Amino acid sequence: TAHLRVTFSNCNPAETARASPLLVGRMNSLRRIATPAAKSAVRRFSSPAPASGLMKLNFNLPQQTLFDSTEVSSVVVPGAMGEYEVTADHVPIVAELKAGMLTVKHGGGEEEKYFVPGGFSLTHEGSTTDIVCPEAVKVDDLDVSAVTANYEAAKSRAASAEAGSADAAEAMIEVEVNRAMGGALGLSLA
Repeated sequence: TAHLRVTFSNCNPAETARASPLLVGRMNSLRRIATPAAKSAVRRFSSPAPASGLMKLNFNLPQQTLFDSTEVSSVVVPGAMGEYEVTADHVPIVAELKAGMLTVKHGGGEEEKYFVPGGFSLTHEGSTTDIVCPEAVKVDDLDVSAVTANYEAAKSRAASAEAGSADAAEAMIEVEVNRAMGGALGLSLA
């Protein structure tokens, strides 16, 4: 039996790309064997939002903490299965993140936008969400010309790599990450 091991300190994009289908397969297996009573037992609806309407956010990178129990209005998360917004008293959820823009909305209507290459989001009962990513960069700090150049270079590497090789997989990951960065900047990279 294969064991899935994911650590953030030594995340290898090629290993992560291979591990994700395994994780999905395991989740589907669990869903098939769970009894109907067990399935319904974990489905909960959120209760009304707390009077403040705020939630707590913990946003961590291996080298620093960006938010530590910070009260915010909501967080828009680039989930691997689709983008979603977490608000106060959201239903608990665990999600893998894909490369994309993560938006933190503060109480006064201000927004902070970060580009993340992936990671995980865990929303707990009690209006707390933990986000863990290997890296995060404020979208305002991204350089349009560097993203475009990196995208073109990755496309070239992907085209010249041997099909099915580790080099091809790594180049395709770079293509997708740079395409997502371009999308966060409003670019249409094709």
